[in-house]
Amino acid sequence: MDTIHRQSSFLWEGSTLEIHLPTVLTAVETGKDWTAFISILKTNPPRSIVVQANDLVESDTSGISFIKLIRLECEERKIPFVLRGLDDRFKYRLSITDDDSKKNKETLLSDLRRSEKIGKLTIDSLLEFKYLVTFTGELTISFWRSFLHPSKIRWKDTFRVAESMGVNAFPIIAMIGFLLGLIMSFQSAIPMRRFGAEIFVANLVGLSLFRELGPLMTAFILSGRSGSAFAAELGTMKVSEEIDALTTMGLPPVQFLIIPRLVASLVMTPLLTIVFNLFGLIGGAVVLISFGFPLVTFINQVNLAVGLSDILGGLLKSYFFGMIIASIGCYRGLKTASGAGAVGESTTSAVVGSIILVSILDGIFSVLYFYLKI
Repeated sequence: MDTIHRQSSFLWEGSTLEIHLPTVLTAVETGKDWTAFISILKTNPPRSIVVQANDLVESDTSGISFIKLIRLECEERKIPFVLRGLDDRFKYRLSITDDDSKKNKETLLSDLRRSEKIGKLTIDSLLEFKYLVTFTGELTISFWRSFLHPSKIRWKDTFRVAESMGVNAFPIIAMIGFLLGLIMSFQSAIPMRRFGAEIFVANLVGLSLFRELGPLMTAFILSGRSGSAFAAELGTMKVSEEIDALTTMGLPPVQFLIIPRLVASLVMTPLLTIVFNLFGLIGGAVVLISFGFPLVTFINQVNLAVGLSDILGGLLKSYFFGMIIASIGCYRGLKTASGAGAVGESTTSAVVGSIILVSILDGIFSVLYFYLKI
């Protein structure tokens, strides 16, 4: 039985390096061959290179890229290059690669290392999952330790974050809440007016705000405003090695930096949700008053439509939304890599991740409330 050679052999003929290609040249073999070739160029560069392709009977794109890369390296280093014995079908594929001016060396390397990229992506995903589990466990332990011993919380930083996240966010929360209530009331009042049912707009606005839109919109606003701020602040500290300094001094970053932000978020998010709901109702009241209904009628309709379970259900949502916003923002900040654009990438990841997780959690709450008949 013939043996199929799956590894290129590198032989020396004086100062000439001969590369004998194997019978099968695919992505499995080319990664090792390329590493060996580069190692030879660095340690003992030849005066000329000859590639013997007489035995080659099977090759994929990475194999053709391997030959092309050898030629490019020879051109860059001004080393004479000779290719011998290549089958015509491989010559055609090599000529297509030559004619494609957009296919540069980096693109060829990406073809050559496709299998390596898959492996790296798998390893990075596993490491990311491991880091996330570790972060979640450490944050949970630190939070309950702080809950049982409030003196461990850095209250000065907590109040500072609460002011930045809550008080400073009041204008935009109030404005968007008012506009949303106004627009929703106006858009729903027009078709309901045909049936003389404009008064039920108050029911629609009240239920929508307290059960769904109030917590959800508040969480989206805080994700873009406060979650990104957490990620940028901690990311800058990570890049400037301030977090490493805290660890060196024996101060755990989770307890020292994240717990104050988490506590502030858990307190301020439900409060801002109440503000959003209040100004949303004001916007709805303005529309109904413009349709000729007195304010007391609007208030009575909201009281009839909205129960205590609706209000508490929305506030419970906002509590968990605040936890997600603070956790994801701080997590992405701690995961910031080095480099000029690292902080921006962490900020973007924090906002996108928070919005996605908030939406998923909101769907879970909706299904849960349905089965609990809340």
